[in-house]
Amino acid sequence: MYEHGHKMESVRKIIHTAMPSRSYSVYRGVEEEDEAELHIESPPCDDQRPNPKLPRLWISPQHQKLILAVILTAFVAFLLGFLATRRPCATCGINGDDFTSDEASQQEESEPIKMDWSEIKDLFTKYLTDGQQIQQKIKKISGVAHPAGSQEDGDLADYVLQAFRSYNMDHTWVESHFAQLQFPNRSRPNTLDIIDDSSAIVQTLDIGDPEVYCPYSATGKAEGGLFYVNYGRVEDFQVLRSQAINVSAALVIVRAGQISFAEKVNNAEEAGAVGVLIFPENVESPVYGHVHFGTGDPNTPGFPSFNHTQFPPFRSSGLPKMLVQAISLSSARSLLGTLSGVSVPDNFLLHGLGPTLTSRGHKVRLQVHNVPRSEELHNVFGSITGRHEPEHYIVVGAQRDSWGPGAARSGVGTAILLELARTMAMMVHNGFQPRRTILFVSWDGGDFGSIGATEWLEGYLSMLHLKVAAYVSLDTPVLGDENFIAKTSPLFTSLIENIIKQVEYPRQSKQSIYERVKMKSGNWKSEVIVPLVKDSSAFAFTAFAGVPALEFSFLENLQPYKYLDTKQDTYESLDQVTNGRLPTVALSVAEVAGLSLIKLSHDHILPLDYTAYNDVLLKHLVKLQGYQKKLKSRGLTLDWLYSARGDYTRATQRLKKAISQSDIHNERVIQFFNVRIMRVEFYFLSQYVSAISSPYRHILLGRGEHTLEALMEHLGQDKDTINDNELRKQIALFTWTLEGAANALSGEVWEVQRSF
Repeated sequence: MYEHGHKMESVRKIIHTAMPSRSYSVYRGVEEEDEAELHIESPPCDDQRPNPKLPRLWISPQHQKLILAVILTAFVAFLLGFLATRRPCATCGINGDDFTSDEASQQEESEPIKMDWSEIKDLFTKYLTDGQQIQQKIKKISGVAHPAGSQEDGDLADYVLQAFRSYNMDHTWVESHFAQLQFPNRSRPNTLDIIDDSSAIVQTLDIGDPEVYCPYSATGKAEGGLFYVNYGRVEDFQVLRSQAINVSAALVIVRAGQISFAEKVNNAEEAGAVGVLIFPENVESPVYGHVHFGTGDPNTPGFPSFNHTQFPPFRSSGLPKMLVQAISLSSARSLLGTLSGVSVPDNFLLHGLGPTLTSRGHKVRLQVHNVPRSEELHNVFGSITGRHEPEHYIVVGAQRDSWGPGAARSGVGTAILLELARTMAMMVHNGFQPRRTILFVSWDGGDFGSIGATEWLEGYLSMLHLKVAAYVSLDTPVLGDENFIAKTSPLFTSLIENIIKQVEYPRQSKQSIYERVKMKSGNWKSEVIVPLVKDSSAFAFTAFAGVPALEFSFLENLQPYKYLDTKQDTYESLDQVTNGRLPTVALSVAEVAGLSLIKLSHDHILPLDYTAYNDVLLKHLVKLQGYQKKLKSRGLTLDWLYSARGDYTRATQRLKKAISQSDIHNERVIQFFNVRIMRVEFYFLSQYVSAISSPYRHILLGRGEHTLEALMEHLGQDKDTINDNELRKQIALFTWTLEGAANALSGEVWEVQRSF
């Protein structure tokens, strides 16, 4: 209405300017020729008095009529053009009734976007590049090492920020965190020696690159015998225990791979070892990796590392108490060649378990002198505001920092992040309007345990379950070009199936990723869907903040990418592993991630399969049935737990039925359903444990006494070692968290139907 009034005022000004200046009589019916005699004017003031030297302009009545006709003709033409091009009046009802300004604004904002899925997909494909821009970005980002806190990392943060701004996004900003990181001591490098029984050095081993270390290792000195424990997995330590081998008070040597460094160290610590040496399998150089069994700044667990925070005097329970060092392959061979004692099992692939070295009385001594240093980290944000649910976010993020060049670790992910931001911004400028806000984030501190992402989660923990509907991770998206996997929350299974049917497999044109997987295996889920890994930002989003998350990767089967987290992780190395198709593979990941973002941000009902946990819970409860006799002997039962699972299943069925019978074009109804769907993972966070002492509160994915994993481990113990009170507590924690999830999914309290 304001726009209409403004245009009419403009018309009046045009007419007033064009018409000749004249006086109008207050007398009606007076002829224009006699008006001069009847009109009485006030004497003009000095500054208004006409200049007597200027001749008076006289226009004949015929000319006046001609001018008036021209002006009226122009006005009519202008009015017709205005009416033909104006938008419908936002304040006029169908029957001509006026709305209030709030109602008018709401009606204008709720105008549907007339774009179907095929049109949106075509628009996305149109503005997504052919891979050349992604290639250029990967090379730029992975040109040199850019560890967290370095000048190079800061320069990249500025590069990402300027890119976001150049895309004309709705909002761009930077958030800073202060974290205490650990770095090598240049004046006192870490050492590895073979010593005799008098602690005299017999041989000093060259551990390889002195700049390669394991952040968050304990510092000091550790010495003892040496055991080889394969990959350092739980099952590898079980093999040693089955042969009555005790690694307590000794060092262990393990090879990289299969699980994270932090998990290897945690397993070794639980077995009683005092130190861990980690060597690579297929490359000479030692491999970098942090050993904090968790994510975020371990010196401020549960608290955001903002500069105004008064940090409490305690540290993360995931920090190891033992010494850890990465060593080169040649150093590992020297040590392994000296081991004797028990023969190695066939599946360990090497010879000799230890702990006896070739010379009697010789031991291994490891000294670690890493030093802490406070660094400022920068997370860079860019956002595209949603049209109907702007308060709900779809977040997509990638690690930016890297200890080495980091082509696979951070280069590809950051390049895809920038390309998706540019593409989505172009789509919006050309007609596409997402329902929900899309948040693009470049995380810092990823090499130290997803610090940037976790600190952001900690900083906004009280509101994220109200805001963030889903998280898409672009960390390490390309490690090969053969197998596609999705590390994901169960809620994304249906969405992933939908998307991979629409994206070409990079090795074979005209064949979708889904078709390729189905050719290899009849069960596509077993080939594609894997659980979230603990050492990732996606895991932190789900297990800590209760936000459903997923992460995409292309991998190799026979020859995994061996240069990850080494100084050889360059564009050329990664391109060689992908047979010269790195831009093509990266583009495939960008398509999968981009189409997922569009579905998550555009669909009326969030495409999250909240019924997926029905089968997940059933499988877990079937495993628990094996302990029925043990529980019955203690007067315990799992009946209430089974009933809680039944309540959750019925809640999902009622929600599904309610959605199918509702008007999905009613904005209020849509948001009511979406709020319940987006919080499903949050419902699985235990409300009975502290986010500080047990940050990963998810009862199925997390760690702690409240989890199903802890309950299963307790029931698996010998009957004499089971603590009845602790067992009762664990069953209660798990049962009531699950029942709470069922109640929350049911909706309002009067809709909750208890079955027990």
